[in-house]
Parts: sequence; structure tokens; C-alpha cells
Amino acid sequence: MARNVAQKLIADHLVEGSMEPGSEIGLRVDQTLTQDATGTMVMLELEAMGLDRIRTELSIQYVDHNLLQTDEKNPDDHLFLQSAAQRFGLWFSPAGNGVSHPVHQAHFGRPGAVLIGSDSHTCAAGALGMLAIGVGGLEVAMAMAGQPLYVSMPEIWGVELTGSLPDWVSAKDVVLEMLRRHDVTGGVGRIIEYHGPGLAELTAMDRHVIANMGAELGATASVFPADDVAADYLRAVGRQEDFTRLEADAGAGYDVTEQIELSELVPLIARPSSPGNVVPVAEVEGEDVAQVVVGSSANPGLRDMAVVAEILAGRQTASGLSLDINPTSREVLADLITGGWLTSLVTSGARIHQSGCMGCIGMGQAPATGRNSLRTMPRNFPGRSGTEEDAVWLCSPETAAAAALTGRITDPRDLEDSHCLAYPRPAMPETYTTIDDMLQPPLPAQEAAEVELVKGPNISALPDFDPVEDDLSVPALLVMGDNVSTDEIMPAGSRVLPYRSNIPKIAEFSFSRIDETYPRRAQETQSGHVVIAGENYGQGSSREHAVIAPRYLGLRAVIAVSFARIHWQNLANFGILALAFDDPADLQRISQGDEVVLEGLHDALRAGTTLLARIGDREVGLHHTLASRQVDMVLAGGRIPLAAREI
Repeated sequence: MARNVAQKLIADHLVEGSMEPGSEIGLRVDQTLTQDATGTMVMLELEAMGLDRIRTELSIQYVDHNLLQTDEKNPDDHLFLQSAAQRFGLWFSPAGNGVSHPVHQAHFGRPGAVLIGSDSHTCAAGALGMLAIGVGGLEVAMAMAGQPLYVSMPEIWGVELTGSLPDWVSAKDVVLEMLRRHDVTGGVGRIIEYHGPGLAELTAMDRHVIANMGAELGATASVFPADDVAADYLRAVGRQEDFTRLEADAGAGYDVTEQIELSELVPLIARPSSPGNVVPVAEVEGEDVAQVVVGSSANPGLRDMAVVAEILAGRQTASGLSLDINPTSREVLADLITGGWLTSLVTSGARIHQSGCMGCIGMGQAPATGRNSLRTMPRNFPGRSGTEEDAVWLCSPETAAAAALTGRITDPRDLEDSHCLAYPRPAMPETYTTIDDMLQPPLPAQEAAEVELVKGPNISALPDFDPVEDDLSVPALLVMGDNVSTDEIMPAGSRVLPYRSNIPKIAEFSFSRIDETYPRRAQETQSGHVVIAGENYGQGSSREHAVIAPRYLGLRAVIAVSFARIHWQNLANFGILALAFDDPADLQRISQGDEVVLEGLHDALRAGTTLLARIGDREVGLHHTLASRQVDMVLAGGRIPLAAREI
């Protein structure tokens, strides 16, 4: 049978289940990726399970999120992560090396492999013909312990690309077009596979841009073939021996199909405050801009920064505007220097920051109140930037550079007339700078066994969570709407993320963007509680803190219209029931403070997928989509108690 690329990757790694959309499958995992905002939890989970040494082909711990050293907490955690990498047999990338996703693609990306990471943008690695999936930290820990990754078999969504991109339009506009058409839930339950003659126009780093923001579409993964373009990239980073051709068979089909004619695309921009709020740049021209930030895993390539440098060469940024450049790795920074692009950026007025996620995760670079910030980043959820009332727009490097030059949102195509600018096409080097020594390899097993974990005072143990009671009678402490993000459940940023290893402390920030009284009310509710929400609950980041911290405060169940994939998995992993309304209209009939009564839960969960709850003065039909193994996890209080016994 003719197979597409995604089907080949899944079939090659399938260890349980069948490839029927919607059924649960188990996949063998080759590689794992963790970063410092989520990796501390993963390492504590490995310790709690009693793992001796990882059992994957390759695992690597990156430090790229929490780079600010405003006190001892971040440096202490970095030392802990380094010691854990040595103890358990991981590679380690210290602070300053760069953003995990482009660094991983350059050093470890391998066509045909399955990669999972405790970062939702792990899907970027699909650019090289990998099946790369963002998951919760505990899923990564289990894979490192040799367990399969369990997911629902997705539909394969084939997106055919035809034609060529016009001037002033680039890869970011391709994925923004997908978001314009389908919003943030269009990819739920699907793997997006890009194919067609238009692929020849997209470099491996262009593909990285598109695959990265598949997370914003809600997709399980985004996949590109490993073709001549992938071969050229691996040759340019000195790893041509890792290339394996992987393309769809002739006649392969897709569950869902779509077509994008690249030549018809225009510069696009996502308005505040959702990646799905996309319009043509021409529709919003003229809005004043106070800040432009270029970098992040969504536009990490040398070309993405070089094109900004060439647009600004010999010119000054607009008065009163801050242009912030975040080189995505030491290697990209070195190539910016060699190519002369860094000089152009510096002399034009740009501020050069360290290699890392920085403003993308709210770690510095917060915009001024009431001022527009244009960013080449993947997300603009409310408050994610570090400013509560922020106005963050997402765009391509070309649109970002145009705004930096004019001080307002500008269609970059207008620069040809207003500034006599021809569209720049920076010449990329035949080989990119590669600094292999910046990555620390695993220690030999005997030496690793002697390593003691270095724990600063901010690192607490994982809490022990009790099993779910058979009968629950608890209040609904929050009633929320659609698309609640993990940034709203557990904020990121420089004020909160330094406590990522201290669950009692970080729990104080739970749901604070929605209701700052929630942590206090949760602590006062001794019997536990539930929260209620609309569609796509838990979209965004993979961070487990958005589950563990509310669980620490007594959250027993979430009742929603629907759930985002990673967050739904995380809820089960830590013993929180994820229940969906049979009738979404019931959400409108529930008020904060209503008592939620669930009786005979244990037998009901084991017997099937439907339950009946009493909420306030009415009966409400609910259902779950948990597999039997997940039911066991929830009833046991989470996956760690079960895993410790298995290991």
C-alpha cells in the first residue's frame, strides 16, 4: 500500500495498536529533548522513579528559557540540570548555546527518527523528515525510561504547496496563512504533512518555521519529506552521513487535503492576542510600533536575521523604537559576524541580546504598556510577553524590519517605493559555523553512577498526590470560556518561571491571569475543587506546572467542552480527571461556586466513558476519552506511582 511520510514514520515505530485514526497507538521513541523551564520537573520525575540511566538512542537537556540571573534561582537550577544530565546519561547544552529547536536540528536532527520533547515547539524538527511531537514532561521521562509514547492515531492532513513565494513574502507567511484559514484548533487530532512542487522553494530552515507553528494550529506534528533540500542542509552543517531519503510513495493519499498556491500569498500578521487572529498586513498599516523583536524558535535561521540586516543596512531604526535581535545560537551569531550582518544591525540601532528564548517566554523584553510590539515569535497569548496589558503582533522578519524602519506597521512591499529598496536575498554560506564543543556529551555509565544531584534551596521534591476519591462533592472554583491557555493557567515570565522547581511557591500563581483570588480560595477549600471551561482548554505550552500546581492546590477534575492534546495528557499523568460535556450548552448553565457531585467514580470510569454529574441544581451528562491505562493512572493518583513499580 502506498504510504505518505507520516504513515511511514509511524509504521516504522509502531509497537502497540493499529493505525486507525482515533485509536490509541504506542510509538518507540528514538530521541528526547528537554529545556530548563520543563526539564527540572523531568529530572525530578526520573529521580522519583528510581531510573538508573536513560534508555533512548539520544536525549539532551537544553538551557534556553530561564537565562536571566536576577538572583540565584536560575543559576542553581542550571547546575542541577547539568548534574542530572551527567547522572542519567544525557547530553547537556549550557546557557548561551542557543534555542533548543534549531540547535537540535543542526546537531541531532535525523530523518526517519521519532523525537519527543517537553516543549510544544518540538514539532519544528519535522522540517528534516522526523516525527517530532511536543508532550508533557512525564511523557518524556517515561520515554527515557524505555516506555513507548502513547497518542491517539491522528488523521494525516496533506497540504500541497504549489508555485513560488513572491518578493517580501516568506515562510512565516505560509504558516500564518494556515492559521488565517483554520485558527488555533484546525490541526487538533491531525499530523500536517506538507508536499508538492512548492517544497523546492523552501529551505530546511524555512520548513522549520512552518513546522514550528504547527503547535499553534493544535496539530500533533508537522512533517516534511527528507529530500534534496534536507540533504543540502545536513551537508551544510557537516552531517551529510545522517541523511536518509524519506518521501511519500507515488499515489499516497491523505485523510484530509488542502492546497496553498504560494505565489498568491501576501504579507500576513497575527493581531493581539491570538496566533489565529491573522489578517493581511495591508489591513492594519499605520499602527504605531514601539518595539520589534526578531528571533525565537519560530524564525531562528541565519537568513531570518540577515534579511533584516540587509533591509536596514545604511539606515537607522525609527526614533523611539526598540529593535531587539535575539540570535538563536552561538553558531548563528558567529555567522552573522562573518557575513557582516551583525555590523549592519548594530549600526542601524539594534540591540543585540544573548542566544535564547528571551522575550518569547516573557524572560525580559517586555513591551511598554499600551504600545504595539511586533515579534517574529510563535505566540502572543495575553500577558505572555511579561506586560499584563500587552499588544503583541506576530509577523515575518520582512514585516518586522519594515516596522523597525518606519515606526509603524508597514506592508514590506511598500518599501520598494518609499525607501527605494529591492527585496534582499542574502547569500547563505555553503557551510554554516558548527561548534560541536559547546555541547557536553553523556558521561560513561560507571562515572555517571557516582554523580550526586546538585540541588539548590529552590528545588523541592515532587509532591505525593492521593488517588481520586470514589465520591466527589466539591465546588467549581472557576468557570471560564474557550481557548484558555497554559500561560493563563500558569504564567511564564521572569517573575514566575524561576520557581519552576518549587511547586508550593509556583502554585501561588495558578490561574492568576484569570482570577488572582484562585490560589487563596483553593487553599481554603479543604475538600478539593474542580474548574469548568469551554473549548480547547489548555492550549499552548507543554509545561506540566499548569497541571501540577493546581493539583497541589486541590484540583481534582476539569470539566470542559474540549481539551488541547498535551494538557489533556498531562492531566491524566498527574491524577486529574478530564471530563467533557455531552452537551456544550451546559457550560452556560453553570456558575462559579456551584457544587459538583460525582458518585461511584471508580466503577464508572472502569466500566465505560460516560458519567452523570450533579452540578448545582441539575444533572449534567459527561464523558471521557481516557484509555484504560490512563484510568488506572488517574485512580492511582498519577503515572509516577505506577511507573516506579514498573521500573
